[in-house]
Amino acid sequence: MTGPGATVSPIAAGMRCACPRCGRGKLFSGFLTVAERCGVCGLDLAKQDSGDGPAVFLIFILGFIAVPPILLFSMNVDWPLWLHAIVWSVLILGLALGMLRPAKAAVIAIQYHHRRDLEG
Repeated sequence: MTGPGATVSPIAAGMRCACPRCGRGKLFSGFLTVAERCGVCGLDLAKQDSGDGPAVFLIFILGFIAVPPILLFSMNVDWPLWLHAIVWSVLILGLALGMLRPAKAAVIAIQYHHRRDLEG
């Protein structure tokens, strides 16, 4: 997977937040800040941009996964409305923040995999 001519799975590299070329270097220098270069293979990561894609994907994914169980729970439990607002807001925000970094890394890895002109 890391030898010459080997290909790195974009999804595997994305889930590990690793370099899309070698799969070993760190993709991020901050929480969502893409590193300038891969520390292992030297790939110029400054050109990599995922745009708003990861956030949009997470809106749809979390909406599809979280809303039905939340609605079912809300219909069966007699909580005050303010408590629902606090609990579900914290849950959705936590899930979104937890999933945003791997989602951004996966989008960057998929873009790199399909657009070799980004190779630096």
